[in-house]
Amino acid sequence: MRWLRRLLGSKRVKLDPGRQQELLRDVRHRYGAGSPVRFPEQVEAITRLLDDDDGLVVAARMVCEAADEAHLNLQAQAHDVHRRTGWRLLVHRRNYRPLWKEAGPALRWPLFALPGGLHPYVQVTAAVAVVGSRAPRLGRVTDPDLLLARVFEVLDLTVIGCEYGQVRVDTDAAALADRLISTAGHVLAAIDDPPRLPPPVREAMRRNNTLDVHDPTGPRVVGGINLGARMRETLLA
Repeated sequence: MRWLRRLLGSKRVKLDPGRQQELLRDVRHRYGAGSPVRFPEQVEAITRLLDDDDGLVVAARMVCEAADEAHLNLQAQAHDVHRRTGWRLLVHRRNYRPLWKEAGPALRWPLFALPGGLHPYVQVTAAVAVVGSRAPRLGRVTDPDLLLARVFEVLDLTVIGCEYGQVRVDTDAAALADRLISTAGHVLAAIDDPPRLPPPVREAMRRNNTLDVHDPTGPRVVGGINLGARMRETLLA
């Protein structure tokens, strides 16, 4: 793989696996829903913490972890539905939309139940932001193609949660969706031979509906987000 040859052949990239583990432990345990600090402020603190190549590796790991654990969660949910009802559900990582169209009311949004303790509006949002801001460095520290697939996977789940009403669309949810779209665009631009956009992204881009965005602490509508338009202007540029 080109990224691996570039990584092995570079003398300028010095990574410290021990420090990466320390950063990951720090981010995992100091931040999240249990902290009294507002989510956006936690995101800013994490992005400052992960401001070098080791931090970029940690951010990429967190994005992949969120995608992997969400997939396992959905597989477990599908198995449970089959056990209880005999209803066999197919779980495809490249496109979760058919699963939700078939069985949405029987499923729970998986990003709020990641067993590793990552919170979608804190660690995941920050990790996505770090990956996007340092996308040109990705090929030197990780596999950008695999990471892009995981970014699109988390984006698919985030858009599904918003559109199917399982996630309250507040400013934190909108920030995650917006950063996922922006980061996907940055990673696509950093890849020499970018892949085709996955089916759920192409389907979402055909939509043109604006969702109300609420204040996280109350019912007040503070804005709106048109996910399809945002994807078109970012991913088709």
